[in-house]
Amino acid sequence: MKRSLLLLAACTALLLFEGCASLGPLPSPFRRTPPRPGRTSLGSQLVIVPTKALGNFLIVEAKGDRFGPYHFLVDTGSSVTLVTPALAKRYASKDAPPADAPRVRVLSADGQTTELAPTTLRQLELGKARFDDVFALVYDCTALSAHLGVKIDGILGFPLFRETLLTLDYPRARVLLQSTRSLAAIPGTAIPLHDASKTPLISVRLGERTFVALIDSGSDAPLSLNPIGLNPAFASAPRAGATVGTLTGERPQQIGRLAETLTIGDHHLARPIVDLTDELSALGGEILKKFSVTFDQEHDRVYFHRDTHDTIVAPPRRSAGVSFNKTPAYWRIAGVVPGSPADAAEIKLGDLVTHLNGEPVAKWDLNRYEQLLTTAQQVSFRLLEGVHEKVKDVPVFELVP
Repeated sequence: MKRSLLLLAACTALLLFEGCASLGPLPSPFRRTPPRPGRTSLGSQLVIVPTKALGNFLIVEAKGDRFGPYHFLVDTGSSVTLVTPALAKRYASKDAPPADAPRVRVLSADGQTTELAPTTLRQLELGKARFDDVFALVYDCTALSAHLGVKIDGILGFPLFRETLLTLDYPRARVLLQSTRSLAAIPGTAIPLHDASKTPLISVRLGERTFVALIDSGSDAPLSLNPIGLNPAFASAPRAGATVGTLTGERPQQIGRLAETLTIGDHHLARPIVDLTDELSALGGEILKKFSVTFDQEHDRVYFHRDTHDTIVAPPRRSAGVSFNKTPAYWRIAGVVPGSPADAAEIKLGDLVTHLNGEPVAKWDLNRYEQLLTTAQQVSFRLLEGVHEKVKDVPVFELVP
């Protein structure tokens, strides 16, 4: 995203629609306390925000005018809220920065920077919760909307919820908001937050070694691990995976399975799948979806809760060996896993997919395609070649056993 603020925004790097489509960690900002909303009002002691689970993401619905409702991705890895140009224009505060205000520089996951215009929204309503005078950056969510199959109007950063208890209840596909003065007991294991600037960084363990990781609901990846200093042992060696899209470009993924146990509080994940990175290590949605996670920013702690303490075991990662840039009319091949059946079938970068298993790609949303890959033995791709179409049947394989 943009940098003049240090915004740890995870949600603008997407792992293009792949075997398990993914969004990867995004930007990294300058160290400065992120802005909080001018005022937060809750209409009841417990606000249950209308929510939909898409892949490993939680999408919330906001009240709107005749143009709404609006949909937002909750991104605890982002230190700022992002909104589309249309929403920024429609809800601009009278004190919003002028159009010629200096842009904010943001660092993307690939180390490149880009610039976004600042704005202030007069208000944002999520169920019975209202946030006034919300600082945001203006970002085009068209690609993200196409990826998820639903119109996304913005990305809600972690500081927006500074004055609430925020619960991301993945198992029940709910987002809950409570007052920080609530006397209700918070279920789960309490883990201190590390960062005084209110970034959700916690200590986790790999075997007997402790390292710091970002809690990043804006990424649907598993554990994104910077291996420097950890020297991790692998049960399945890292290999080329999907293509990761960022704010400023694309990069190849390196994915494997660790041979050790990841421990979060008193919860254990045996031999987790890992996406290697040279950025900050992070817990993405593929891990978070096993938990209900409550953030208490006022007291600098987070709670991880499951109904059981059984060890979590990640199943094999299955893939068709291709990544896509997704549009309603076609999916453009953005990456082919080297040595995969798709590679052997001579599927090329830039090829256009019009049908999957005989149906137009417009009928395949994120959840349906992911479900297909968990069970199918092969996927039938109809590719557009000039004015002609050609069908290629591609076996589904275990990218990570």
